[in-house]
Amino acid sequence: MAVKKPQGTITRGTTNPNRLRRVDRFIASLPVLRSGNPIVVDLGFGASPITAVELHTRLKKINPNVHVVGIEIERERVERGLAVAHSNLHFVHGGFETPLPQQFDSQKATVIRAFNVLRQYDETEVASAWKLMQSRLTADGFLVEGTCDEIGRLSCWVTLDREAPISLTISLRLLGLDLPSKVAERLPKVLIHRNVEGEKINDFLSALDAAWKNNSALAVFGASQRWIAVCKELRSAGWPLVGDQRRWRLGEISVAYEAVAPKN
Repeated sequence: MAVKKPQGTITRGTTNPNRLRRVDRFIASLPVLRSGNPIVVDLGFGASPITAVELHTRLKKINPNVHVVGIEIERERVERGLAVAHSNLHFVHGGFETPLPQQFDSQKATVIRAFNVLRQYDETEVASAWKLMQSRLTADGFLVEGTCDEIGRLSCWVTLDREAPISLTISLRLLGLDLPSKVAERLPKVLIHRNVEGEKINDFLSALDAAWKNNSALAVFGASQRWIAVCKELRSAGWPLVGDQRRWRLGEISVAYEAVAPKN
């Protein structure tokens, strides 16, 4: 039987230890991972397997039965991963089609994390990549696709279920933050070119900046208290925020995707 060519192209592979801590923390909060034997994919883990290793280390604390599968389109990178693989940490060659190790037979992924991958593609390629990855999810699974800066202080991602994108999350290191819209340079590919007047993502970031300025007096009580006030202000203004104060304390804010989606 002919081996299918992995879907995608080789990325730069840049990665740093602890870079993906914010999105890992978000994934660890998903109830779907708390029982059974979930399979979590680190798609496009890069030149070093460190992000897959860290993801497993974090997730096994909430469920020791979790399996993490690192997938890379470049075979050399897969070989580096295999050097640190173990019974719950696996590495395979592949792309957006999200192949799983043979031991999982016909199973699908509970969560797919694709970070700093689509950033290097064209915006027109996002929908097809999303659709292919979504097709590899369990019925209750999620795709988490986004990007972050080199040291993980600015992070942003779209969470999708099998059918559609459901939310956009922004996660920031609040200490020393000038304006939340700094994250604009790290928006997922589907939105990064839409941060212009007339687009919903631009309206959201503008509202976020305004609320950050409005609550500057609360900075004396700590950056997290200021951020909580920002989130409350946006919710009161009618923005359909997802999640609660527990997430806000971490410098996160999630909004229903339809509120920031491209207009066309």
